Amino acid sequence: MKHRLPLSLLATYAAFATLAALAGTNLITGDGGRSSTPPDMARLNLVRAIYDSEGGMGEAYYAYDGRVWARWETDFPEGDDNFSHRLQQLTRIHVAPQASSRLLTAPDLGDFPMLYMSDPGYMVISEQERAAFESYLARGGFVWVDDFWGDAEWQQFANVMRTVLPNREWRVLTPEHPIFHTVFDLEEMPQIPALPFASPGGSTAESPGAHKFPAGSLDEPQMRAWLDDDGRIMVLATHNTDVGDGWEREAYGDWYFETFSTRSYMVGVNVVVYAMTH
Repeated sequence: MKHRLPLSLLATYAAFATLAALAGTNLITGDGGRSSTPPDMARLNLVRAIYDSEGGMGEAYYAYDGRVWARWETDFPEGDDNFSHRLQQLTRIHVAPQASSRLLTAPDLGDFPMLYMSDPGYMVISEQERAAFESYLARGGFVWVDDFWGDAEWQQFANVMRTVLPNREWRVLTPEHPIFHTVFDLEEMPQIPALPFASPGGSTAESPGAHKFPAGSLDEPQMRAWLDDDGRIMVLATHNTDVGDGWEREAYGDWYFETFSTRSYMVGVNVVVYAMTH
C-alpha cells in the first residue's frame, strides 16, 4: 500500500496544495477514465469500487509518488490489471485485460457480477449509495473487500455494512470452507504485508502505527463474510492482509514475488472461481 510510506515535508505541502485546488470537486484521482469504460460482455470484467472516505490527509487521502491518492484507489490500476492478466493465465476464464472502476451508484453496476474494494478503513456511504449497494447484493452481486487492518478499520467497514445489510452479521470463514480449496489448496488465510513492511524472516503483520487507532492486534489474518439466506457469500472481506499489494508489487523482486505475490494470486483465483460457481 502506497500511503504507508513516510512523507517528506515538501510532499506533504504539495499534497495539501493539490487538495486545495481540487476542493469542492468529486475527487476520483486515479480513475484514468475507467469509470466510463463500457464492459466487455464477452469477458469477465474486474471492477474496482469507488467510494468516499472521511477525514483529511492521511485519512481520506494520502500523498505518494508526487500525487494525491484517494483511499479507494489503493494499488489501482496496476494491481487489478496484473490480477486480470494472471487470472487469464491460471484459469480458463476469459478476462478483460484492463480492470474498470465504478461508483456504487453507476447505472450499469448490475452488468458486473463482482466488485473489488480496497482500503475501506475510513469509508463512508450516502443513502443513495447504501440503497444501490443493497440492491446490487440482493440481485446476486458479489463484493470482495481487501486491505484493511486492525480493530478500528474493521469497525468502520462493519458499521457501513450494518446500514447496507442491517439484519445480517458477518462470520469467519475457516480453512475448511470450500473457498480455500476451489482451485488451490490453502491451509490458512495468508497474511500479505505491503512491500515496505515485508522483510525476509520478519513479521508479516504490519505496524499498528500505520493504521487507524485503536489498531488492536494485527497478527491474525482472517476471511470474513456476510451471507444471504441460502448461504451465498454476498460480501467477502480479507482482513489483516493486503492481497492487492501482492498483485501490484509482483515485479518488485523475486523474493517478494515468490513469498507473497504467488499466495496473493492463489487467494484471488480461489475467490473469483468460487464466486462465479456459487
